[in-house]
Amino acid sequence: MSNGTQVARVTEIIAESPNSFDDAVKVGFNRAVKTLRGITGLRIVEQRVSVKDNKINTFRVKMEVIFILD
Repeated sequence: MSNGTQVARVTEIIAESPNSFDDAVKVGFNRAVKTLRGITGLRIVEQRVSVKDNKINTFRVKMEVIFILD
């Protein structure tokens, strides 16, 4: 925009990994950059684990992806 103002959008995604929360964030981010342009940040909204046979099965994160609109 000519006056230097920007408009951002926030979209929420959920990603998971069998390894860690950190890896789940990377999985989600790597998928988001394939579709969204102008990503400026992420906000982790929620962390959860799924349990199977009394063991942690997967790490899940719900995150907001913030990006600038063209």
